[in-house]
Amino acid sequence: MECTNPKAVVLLSGGLDSTTVLAIAKQQGFDPYALTFRYGQRHDLEVEAARRVASSIGVAKHIVATIDLRSFGGSALTGDMDVPKDRKVSEQAGDDIPVTYVPARNTIFLSFALAWAEVLECSDIFIGVNSVDYSGYPDCRPEFVAAYEKMANLATKAGVEGRQSVKIHTPLISLSKADIVRRGLELGVDYSLTLTCYDPGPAGESCGHCDACQLRLKGFAESGVPDPVPYRAA
Repeated sequence: MECTNPKAVVLLSGGLDSTTVLAIAKQQGFDPYALTFRYGQRHDLEVEAARRVASSIGVAKHIVATIDLRSFGGSALTGDMDVPKDRKVSEQAGDDIPVTYVPARNTIFLSFALAWAEVLECSDIFIGVNSVDYSGYPDCRPEFVAAYEKMANLATKAGVEGRQSVKIHTPLISLSKADIVRRGLELGVDYSLTLTCYDPGPAGESCGHCDACQLRLKGFAESGVPDPVPYRAA
């Protein structure tokens, strides 16, 4: 039987935030089309995590798009710079944008999502950006999302013809990591399938020391629930 729910493109990295967003999109009655990127990231094991999550939660289709941001470099995630470790969580949203920032990454990812949404004849795009417990990335802020949404509605044939009015959904934008964990658990998310770490071991074990791990661990600690993913021994 053909699904009659509205379609939505969901950006899915395989991490805690994007997994929660996928569950929220589905709970809100959307038929999710998951979009993951293999972009030359050093933590490309997250792509396999995204596949696990998409299979577990259920999506209409899952595309893994390959682009090579290593060609540009400029980030510890796409180059040879060391991933920062053991930064205090209070330092992670400060004035200094960390070297794990990938230049224009969310702009690039949203452009792919916008293109697919036009092909799917849908107007809804979900992204797991957060401006509370995050590493200070400029493309995770509400003003970035608002500006991109305005641009998106000028950018497509469907928009010009009045067949598409793009809405970028950011359900986590003002939530703490603990609130995100709680919301996901309410929706039955299996966080053992996810991978958040910027510098995982060969078997996918998290380092426990990068910004992403520390924020994740903070969220689980504050929610009173143990993190189900394995961590490397110190």
